Amino acid sequence: MNEPTSLSRRAFLQALPVITAGVAILPEQVAAQDTSHRWAMLVDVRRCIGCQACTVSCIMENAVPENSFRTVVSTYAVKTGGITGTYVLPRLCNHCDDPPCVPVCPVGATFKREDGVVLVDGERCVGCGYCVQACPYDARFINHVTGKADKCNFCAHRVEAGLLPACVETCVGGARIFGDLNDRNGELRKRLDAAKGELKVLKPEAGTRPNVFYIGLDPRFQSRVAGVAALWKPSEHGG
Repeated sequence: MNEPTSLSRRAFLQALPVITAGVAILPEQVAAQDTSHRWAMLVDVRRCIGCQACTVSCIMENAVPENSFRTVVSTYAVKTGGITGTYVLPRLCNHCDDPPCVPVCPVGATFKREDGVVLVDGERCVGCGYCVQACPYDARFINHVTGKADKCNFCAHRVEAGLLPACVETCVGGARIFGDLNDRNGELRKRLDAAKGELKVLKPEAGTRPNVFYIGLDPRFQSRVAGVAALWKPSEHGG
């Protein structure tokens, strides 16, 4: 290509009783009396080592079919000043506040919950793929086993059980922090507030208001990338 510590289980659990662009603009905290969750994730690209532990754990946790991904770390070769290096970019569904995948679904299978998580109702999905085309982040796919739309759901089943998403739990470098935007004392909100001037989101021009934020995101990779990423394939690594 041309020049162009995760939240601890204890801290996460402590938050549960309380509730159940260029530079990114954080959603405002709700009033103190509102105890609803608003789940989000922070990805510190500076701490990602490209090990794909997040990818593998997601595949195992969610029974993702071979060579499909709910989350993945894309790898790019970057040449700067005659020196070629590697840049890694963790990607997943951005659980947007204004998700373009929702209005295009002809049967209402894709929806956004009050806690901010965008989900797919497999019972209603007809596998038309409209949502796949509408997603500006290439974060959706049609599951070739189920014939339904598939994507990251923040491991909603784990979160509801008081656990972290699998990708956060297994992140070797502590690059992923998950939590509740409404918990002003939570690690996620503190980290976001402390890094306000550094925060970025992917493709801010899409106007989707993502709830996956990045620290250390190279501006050359924020929008359309002038290159093709190498994707890790389990089939090529004994998987």
